[in-house]
Amino acid sequence: MIFIHLQDTLQRRFNARDKLQDFPREIIGQGGGAVKRLRQGWRRLAERLGRALNDLSLRKKLRYLYYFCVIVPIILTDAVILLSLIRAERSEQRRQMADVASAVQYNVTNFTETPVVIARTIYLDGSVREFLAETYESPEEYYAAYQKITGQSVLKGIAHIDNSVVTIYADNEGIVNGGGFLRVSEVQGEGWFRRYSQSSLDTQLILYDTPSDGRSISILRNLGQFSWNGKTEMFVKVDLNYSSLVADTINMNYDFPVYICCGEKVILSSEGPNNQGDMYPSFTRQKDVALEEKFELYGETLTVRVLRRTNSVLGFLRDNAVTITLLLLFNILAPLLIMNLIERSINSRIFRLGDVFNQVDSEELITIPGDNGRDEIGGLMDNYNRMAVRMNGLIDQVYRNRLREQEMDIARKSAELLALQSQINPHFLFNALESIRMHSILKDERETADMVEKLAIMERQNVDWSSDTNTVRRELEFVEAYLALQKYRFGDRLSYRVDADPECQDFLVPKLTITTFVENACVHGIESKTSPGWIFVRVGVEAEELCIEVEDTGGGMEEDEARALEGRMRGASIDMLRGKGRVGVVNACLRIRMMTDGHVDFAVESEKGVGTVFAIKIPLCRIERAE
Repeated sequence: MIFIHLQDTLQRRFNARDKLQDFPREIIGQGGGAVKRLRQGWRRLAERLGRALNDLSLRKKLRYLYYFCVIVPIILTDAVILLSLIRAERSEQRRQMADVASAVQYNVTNFTETPVVIARTIYLDGSVREFLAETYESPEEYYAAYQKITGQSVLKGIAHIDNSVVTIYADNEGIVNGGGFLRVSEVQGEGWFRRYSQSSLDTQLILYDTPSDGRSISILRNLGQFSWNGKTEMFVKVDLNYSSLVADTINMNYDFPVYICCGEKVILSSEGPNNQGDMYPSFTRQKDVALEEKFELYGETLTVRVLRRTNSVLGFLRDNAVTITLLLLFNILAPLLIMNLIERSINSRIFRLGDVFNQVDSEELITIPGDNGRDEIGGLMDNYNRMAVRMNGLIDQVYRNRLREQEMDIARKSAELLALQSQINPHFLFNALESIRMHSILKDERETADMVEKLAIMERQNVDWSSDTNTVRRELEFVEAYLALQKYRFGDRLSYRVDADPECQDFLVPKLTITTFVENACVHGIESKTSPGWIFVRVGVEAEELCIEVEDTGGGMEEDEARALEGRMRGASIDMLRGKGRVGVVNACLRIRMMTDGHVDFAVESEKGVGTVFAIKIPLCRIERAE
C-alpha cells in the first residue's frame, strides 16, 4: 500500500511539472495568434484604405497629402516651438522674479542697517546711560546735564543722521521731554511700545501706523538697566524715513509689480500709492501673486510678493510678433503656395492627357500641344506625341500600301516558284559530286574522292537551312571539313587543331558562325603570309560561360584596325550588312547577338606579323542544348 501511495504521489508531481512546462508554450501560442490576428487586421485595413484612395481624384490625394503630411506636422511643430518659447519665457520670468525678490530683500535690509548702527552706537556710549539714570532735582539741573551730554557724547554726531529721527526713552521722572529725550510714561499707551515691551529681543523692527502720523517704521534698541538706588529702564527708538524707502524702491524700476507686506498689510509697493500719511492698506491681490518670499528682519516677519505682469503671454507674443509671423509665413503660407503650384502643374497636364485619350476612337490620333515639361508626366506626354505621330504615319502607310498588295501577292508567287526551283537544283549538284567521288574511288584516286566528299558535306550544310542552329559537334565537323579542303590548297603552309570539351558538344550555336571566323583566319591570316601558319579552334566552359576562340598565326593587323573590328562586332546590326566590305564576321556576330538577346561578349587581340585571336563568351543561361 505504501508503494502504491508513493507511486501515485510521484505521478501527480510529474503531471503538475508537465503542465507547468506546457504553460509558457500555451502563452506563446496565444501571443502568436494575437500577433497574427493583428497583422491580418492591419492588412485588411490597408487594403480598404488602398481601395478608398484609388477612388479619390488626384487633386484630393494631393490635398490630403498636404494636410496630413505638411500642414498638421507644421502646426504641431510650431505649437511645440511656441509652447517651448512661452515655457522658456515663463522660466526666465520666474528667475527674474526671484532676482527682484532678492533685490527687494537686500534693499530693505540695507535700508535698516544705518538705524541699527545708530542704536548700537548709543547703546555702547556709557555716558548716555549715566545721563538717563541720573536724578535731577530741577529742570535747570537737567538742562545743564542735557547741554553737556549732547555736546560731548555720540549724540552730537548722529542727530538726525540719514534723515532718521532718534528718540531716547527712560523711566526717569527728572527728564524734561524734548530735544530727543522722553520719559517712558509718555508712550506707555502706544501700540508700538506694548509690542516692544512684550518682546525679548535687544533690537527690534516695528511697523505701525497711527491716525495722526500714518505709516511708521522704527528700530528699537534696549539700552540696558543702569541703577543707583534702583533700576532705570531706557531704550532708543530710531524712526526710519519712510519716504526715502519708498523712493529707493520705486527708483529700482523693477520689471514686475512688487509688494512688501507685514502679514496682510502692505508696507510699500512699487505700484503705489505709498502715501505716508495713510494707514497701511490690506493686500487684496492674492490671485496675482507669482512669487512669495518671507524673511526675518529684527523680529519682524516681512513678505515680498512679486506679481505677474498682466497679459504676459500677449506681451510675449507681441514682443515676438516678427518671429511668429515669419514662422507662419514660411511654414504654412509658403508650402501652401508651392503645393498649389505643384498641384496645378500635375493636374493640368494630366487633364490634357486624359482629354486626348478620350479621343482615341477618332480616325487620327491627336497630339498634345504646348510645353509639356521635362518631368515624368512631360516625358509621358512627349512619348504619347511621338506615338501619335508614328501611329498616324503607320496608318497613312497602310492606306498607301493597300494599293501595292496585288504587286506584293504577285511577287510572293514568283518567290515561291523560285524557291521550288532552288530546291531542285542542289539535287543535281549532289548527284554530280557523288558520281565524281565514286568515279575517283574506282580509279583509286582516294585523295580526290576525299576532297569531293568534304565538298559535298559543306554544300549540304550550306543548302540545308531548315534550322538556323547547329550543335557544337556538327559545327566543328563542318569546320574540320573546311580546314581539310584548305589543307589541300595551302599544303604545308597550313596546320590546324580543333579542341572541344565533351560537355560543350550539345550546345546550340548559330549555323556557320564558328566556320565564318575560321574562314576569316584562312583568308586574312594564313593566305596573307608566305611562311607556314597554324589555326587553332578551342571550345570550352569557363566561369559559367561558353568560350569560343579562333586563333591564327597569320599576318595579323594593326591595333587601330583590331579595335575598329571589335567595335563593329559588338555593335553588329542589319545596317552594317548592307554596306560593302568584310561583312561575314559582322553577320556571324549579329546572329549570335540575336540568339542571346545581346548577352555576348566579343574580343579581338591582334599583332601585326604575329597573328590574331577572336574570342566569344556566351553565358550558359543564354544557350540551349540539343534534345
